[in-house]
Amino acid sequence: MTDNDRMSVPGASTDSLWPRVGALPLVVEACEYDRLHAVLAHGFQRVTTHVRLAGAGTDGLGEDVGVHVEDGSSLHETRPALPLEGEWTVASFCDHLATLELWRRPPEWELARRFRNWAFESAALDLALRQAGRALHDVLGLQARPVRFVNSLGLGEQPSFEHLRRRIARSPGVRFKLDAQATWTPALVDQVAATAAVDTIDFKGQYGIEVEDPEALLALYDRVLPAFPDAYLEDPHDLPGIAERLGDHLDRVSYDAPVRGPEDIGATPLRGRVVNVKPSRIGGLRGLFGVYARCARERRPMYGGGMGELGVGRGQIELLAALFHPDAPNDVAPSAYNEDDPSEPLPSSPLAPRPAAAGFRWAA
Repeated sequence: MTDNDRMSVPGASTDSLWPRVGALPLVVEACEYDRLHAVLAHGFQRVTTHVRLAGAGTDGLGEDVGVHVEDGSSLHETRPALPLEGEWTVASFCDHLATLELWRRPPEWELARRFRNWAFESAALDLALRQAGRALHDVLGLQARPVRFVNSLGLGEQPSFEHLRRRIARSPGVRFKLDAQATWTPALVDQVAATAAVDTIDFKGQYGIEVEDPEALLALYDRVLPAFPDAYLEDPHDLPGIAERLGDHLDRVSYDAPVRGPEDIGATPLRGRVVNVKPSRIGGLRGLFGVYARCARERRPMYGGGMGELGVGRGQIELLAALFHPDAPNDVAPSAYNEDDPSEPLPSSPLAPRPAAAGFRWAA
């Protein structure tokens, strides 16, 4: 896979497109919250919340992906009565939102503030577009294109090829983003590499997770780098010896966790060129469009990423991928790919573009 294969849309604007959506008028009359739940791979219980803003006879949806355990802090549990009603522009609504406390008590994980803010801002954009009777691609002056996607997963606490085998058997042609672990054996690495189906290796090295065995981790890099010569290398660890190992691979080093706005691009431990754009991690529309603009100016490859969305949020990141980086290994596979045994046939990559006629969402 070459950088040209993974670049963003040719001719994409190098100026932020934020003013085009920020100027949209918006009327908010009410806010509601809906619980979403699913059982994902490895029996993981996933819960998220739909934020529903209503006004002028329609509604707009966003999704808060920051709930991992229902401990009384989720939006659908607390149902905060926030002062959101009024006539706004999208920009003035976002500015007002920044003055509000969206949490009853401080979240355990500070990044959850960004996830929640994104839920409200994305709902506001959806509502404004639906009130205007316009689609996002029309407002931005972009064309939605087929979206290539990967299935993102780990290989289990006791790493096993079985997780890949089942998915390949069910969905031939599926491609993967895999969470690497120091417990991967040489035999497992060889078995996975033999599939030639891996586009991204995620080392999870920028999450502050303690490294229990540095020597085993270095050995993992020594196995993975030659075994997957064309894969992106996401969030490598900032530890002695790893920068040296990655010195000849900087063109395929990508960053996800450190990128929360355009100012973070390039301010990473290694000068990797590639950016995993996660709207919920960035947390707001102004910052998101700033990231897109900076990547376009610097001709940085981008791909999209998600946070286990169960509802409208998944379609929203699929739509953004269709507009800004459709040909990349986007971590935006339909939510059913995250289940152990989906009940229905899985769609194949690329996804045909299906932006809603009005709003910020994928058509049902």
